[in-house]
Amino acid sequence: MGRMSHRNQERTERRISAAASLILCALTVLAQIAVTLLLTRFLKEKASFVYGFLQLIGAAVAIRVYQRSGSPSYKLSWMCLLLILPVAGMLLFCLWGGTHQAKQLSLKPVPPIPQRESAKMLSDLNQTALTRRSPAWGRLAAYLQKRQFWLYRNTDAAYFGEGESFFRDLVEHLRQAETYIFMEYYILAEGTVWDEIFAVLKERAAAGVEIHLIIDDFGTLTRLSDGTLQAIKDAGIEVEIFNPVHRYINRLYFNYRDHRKITVIDGYVAYAGGINIGDEYANRIERFGYWKDSTVRLTGDGAWGFAVQFMQMWKMLGRHFPNEDDYYRSRREGPAVEGFCQPFEDGPLNNPDNPVEAVYLQLIASAKRMLYITTPYYAVEESIQEALCIAADAGVDVRLMIPAIPDKKLVYLVAETYWGELLRHGVKIYKYTPGFVHAKSALADREAALIGSTNMDYRSFQLHYEDAVMLYHMPVIEELLEDMDHIVEDSQLYTLEDWENRPWLRRMTASILKLGAIWL
Repeated sequence: MGRMSHRNQERTERRISAAASLILCALTVLAQIAVTLLLTRFLKEKASFVYGFLQLIGAAVAIRVYQRSGSPSYKLSWMCLLLILPVAGMLLFCLWGGTHQAKQLSLKPVPPIPQRESAKMLSDLNQTALTRRSPAWGRLAAYLQKRQFWLYRNTDAAYFGEGESFFRDLVEHLRQAETYIFMEYYILAEGTVWDEIFAVLKERAAAGVEIHLIIDDFGTLTRLSDGTLQAIKDAGIEVEIFNPVHRYINRLYFNYRDHRKITVIDGYVAYAGGINIGDEYANRIERFGYWKDSTVRLTGDGAWGFAVQFMQMWKMLGRHFPNEDDYYRSRREGPAVEGFCQPFEDGPLNNPDNPVEAVYLQLIASAKRMLYITTPYYAVEESIQEALCIAADAGVDVRLMIPAIPDKKLVYLVAETYWGELLRHGVKIYKYTPGFVHAKSALADREAALIGSTNMDYRSFQLHYEDAVMLYHMPVIEELLEDMDHIVEDSQLYTLEDWENRPWLRRMTASILKLGAIWL
């Protein structure tokens, strides 16, 4: 009874915390209005001097923001807020604008997972071989390798362009687990998909397979009951909740989320992409029309790259493994297949160094003939926007594939503000009319591709923990291209005329939202 009461109390706290940020934004704006009215009423002729002093403080903080390293758009949003609404701006900045939040998450500083010297040497050899074949992709691989993301050969890859086939494949491979299973997901939702997965996990745990699960608290806030969570633990599965919202009810650090979607089995098989665990991802229930997503399965040496990511996060969350790190390496040799793969990750502790954003920039700049991108959200820095325009001006066939039915209408309005410039420079924008594109992928020249969990927006680049894999000259790239061609066939071409004929109110609303999109 006591345990149930504690869980109910915790759930109530989580729900309160989820609404706290929006309420706080409203309160700070009211505080701004109240201060202005009080100054006018009680200080009268001195009110302008006092308010001017507040504006000077706001300007000083804005200058400090400008001097910091990091995202120009992020800094511009804070500077505008501080200069226009100094009282509200300074209150919100104290809560959300500092550089301390990511460091004060319940993440322990731990050293990187040790890598064998032979693995580093093999990665160097792979990078040299890739550079000989494609200098541009060799440079990209070298950039990631410098951040200790190794380049692998002997890895087969399979592409899944929709959730149902992915879940069938995942369940089949989970049944074959002999040593361990790592799973890390932003959303784990109750439903038929989870029931099928949990049945296998429970059976494997009973057979002695070591299972570790990380789920994001905010992502599962309304999708996973306390009873289901307890059933998972009772099955012998080790569970860790990333950044529990209720812990931060007074500090509001839940902007920092674990947005990854990773499964690793025995260090030999790994899945990564945009698909969470939920019935909508398999189109068993309908949300925003047909749900279009993607995931890639790596089989062989490259799977270890995702195992390392999971192990690092598990330890940062203060948890330990019952065995040494080497125990989790694969016992099998990878298949001798063509191409290279390079799993990598990103997170707020890296800021202002953002590997995923930098990889997008290098992919765009290196494309010579074609560049196809799928993303559910688009709100990028000027550097990426300009790079796409330059590529299109240079004759590259640049295609941006986006949803026709968005899941977040206000975010969609913000994305619209970027499209006019892209269209004027010849970027082709395709709206997927059957529904919602949630896939996060990029393909350049049928030679290199990125598949991962990262959206093309500020939150993914700056605030979330993300994962991705670069694929170079692997046969699976052709499968991704075929799927992207199908998306184009099922899409409506969005034109500059469409963009220019948007209603006036829609334009104004989008511009206001864009200004506040980052700090909100």
